[in-house]
Amino acid sequence: MIGSARDMLANLDFALIIVVLTAAAGFIWACDVLLFRSARVAKAAGGEQVKEPIVVDYAKSFFPILLIVLVIRSFLFEPFRIPSGSMTPTLLTGDFIFVNKFSYGLRLPVLNTKIVAVGEPERGDVVVFRLPKDPHENYVKRVVGLPGDVVEYDKANKRLKINGEPIPIEIVGEYDDEEGVTLGWEQLGTHRHRVLLIRGRFSEGGTFKVPAGHYLMMGDNRDDSLDGRYDAVGFVPEGNLVGRATGIWMNWGWPSEGGPQWNRIGKGID
Repeated sequence: MIGSARDMLANLDFALIIVVLTAAAGFIWACDVLLFRSARVAKAAGGEQVKEPIVVDYAKSFFPILLIVLVIRSFLFEPFRIPSGSMTPTLLTGDFIFVNKFSYGLRLPVLNTKIVAVGEPERGDVVVFRLPKDPHENYVKRVVGLPGDVVEYDKANKRLKINGEPIPIEIVGEYDDEEGVTLGWEQLGTHRHRVLLIRGRFSEGGTFKVPAGHYLMMGDNRDDSLDGRYDAVGFVPEGNLVGRATGIWMNWGWPSEGGPQWNRIGKGID
């Protein structure tokens, strides 16, 4: 999970605030240009000292900045912070990630309506999505099941099958000297990524038929991830996709993790 419901609500409010501020600044600037500036120019030409209203000055100064932030955040990249270990070892607690907003189509800010179709998720992509049961809350997981797939997860041997084909895992050994935690390499589509398997702990298993227009998401920390195997998450509709996680631009785990991990900065996300 990326953050608490309160954090995600604040995130949604921030998008709305940016849109409102940008529109307000642009409106004030446009009204001044169309209705009031010519009168000030005429007075100044006649020798009068005329000051530009402070609200207009602020609107002119902030409108370009707000517009750039709005465009980048809505259509290009948006930052998120990882507060939990459900995607360990790919993403660690305290990672700040960039999410590519145009990977799966351009959407209007706040409304989240797709206006341009660009691409679709591929199996193995790490994706940020809005929780179907609470769209104010964003999750980050890996795409395991595409529309129409039949995904089986055997919780006893901790192995995946997709459309009857076993997904190979190459077991490496213990993860980071943590007793009982096994590290493996898994191949999903073109993505070869690491997963964690916790001995003696069993997460939800079963067979999952992915509906049309939906995706099944799972965490890389297989036995410690609330994901599409559970009713609280379920299948993710295409309209709930936020974007593809592409890279880590900062890690700050203080105080729980003892501070930033500098070697995380600039890492790509497989």
